[in-house]
Amino acid sequence: MSREIKSHLIVRETGAYGRPFNNCLFRYDCGQICNRQCGDFKEDICTLLSKTPYVCNGCSKKGRCTLRKHFYSAKDAQNEYHLVLTETRSGIDVDEDEISRIDGIISSLVFKGQSIHHICANNKDVIMHSEKTIYNYIDYGLLSAINLDLPRKVRYRPRKQLKVHFKVDKACRIGRTYEDFLAFIDANPDTPVVEMDTVEGKKGGKVLLTIHFIEPQLMVTFIRTANTSRSVTEIFQMLLHTLGPEEFRRLFFVILTDNGNEFSNPAAIEFDKDGNRLTYVFYCDPSSPYQKGAIENNHELIRRIVPKGESFDPYEQDKISKMMNHINSYTRKKLNDKSPLSVFSFLHGSDVVEKLGLEHIPSNDIILNPDLLK
Repeated sequence: MSREIKSHLIVRETGAYGRPFNNCLFRYDCGQICNRQCGDFKEDICTLLSKTPYVCNGCSKKGRCTLRKHFYSAKDAQNEYHLVLTETRSGIDVDEDEISRIDGIISSLVFKGQSIHHICANNKDVIMHSEKTIYNYIDYGLLSAINLDLPRKVRYRPRKQLKVHFKVDKACRIGRTYEDFLAFIDANPDTPVVEMDTVEGKKGGKVLLTIHFIEPQLMVTFIRTANTSRSVTEIFQMLLHTLGPEEFRRLFFVILTDNGNEFSNPAAIEFDKDGNRLTYVFYCDPSSPYQKGAIENNHELIRRIVPKGESFDPYEQDKISKMMNHINSYTRKKLNDKSPLSVFSFLHGSDVVEKLGLEHIPSNDIILNPDLLK
């Protein structure tokens, strides 16, 4: 109780009835009310305030006392308590120097296209603030980076429906439907799955073939001059030659793709020239991209660098490989803040990484915006 009273004292400099406030020790001898204006002033403090109850609430002399008085009001103390709660839970508890230090680290990396999670995961010992706190600082407008610079807060336009074109093998889906895929995985539960898709720029221009390894979340990408079945099979023939049959079979044993016309010749991918099976190709149901959601989500990183609707015509394979090295070196929360490239290298070895032309990019050098390819 004494601590509560001392913490919420109300000090009042009031006199008594017919006697003005005067707390000078020499007030009876001098008779003046000059208080601190006098050079000989010395404050007279009531000795009762130095012991319990430390206040004048129940003092019998307060009606004629002219000294400084202490009072305690339960209502005022409660209001002060609520005010303290409100102040401690609002705003930020950081000074301008700390904000300037954080801004120098966070904003420069955000401008490279990196997310707040990636930045915090790779700079914990430097930032020393939680991910949520950094988001709050950006919401408050305390950093140079703003919400519009955060890639996850950008809304994308709805996908357009693709037109139906000629298929190389009209019966390509027989025995390769999504139901067949689920049955195959049930019979072979430990089989790794690779997802395959196409990323288009402008209609009629160059396109990308993307191959996504689900477990390590790594994606390899190849540029093609046209979105044809021949261009897809040529890339797989190149991969077979580079990796060898055994390594190719181990990496691409099951491929799940959509119903695009460029994938309508699965036999050319599944078998080598001697008729030996290398892989199994399966198709998602029509208009069901969620069935290969992992690769669809990873395409978002490509769109940060080459926005939707922008042509791939100015780029060659070296630029696309550079883009994918940055994307594959980007840490992921699902991988316990490891990069897809590091996980893939652990699973398949550095020799495979070298054969695929993959290269690690230091975390703070990663750029995920159009400046990367300029």
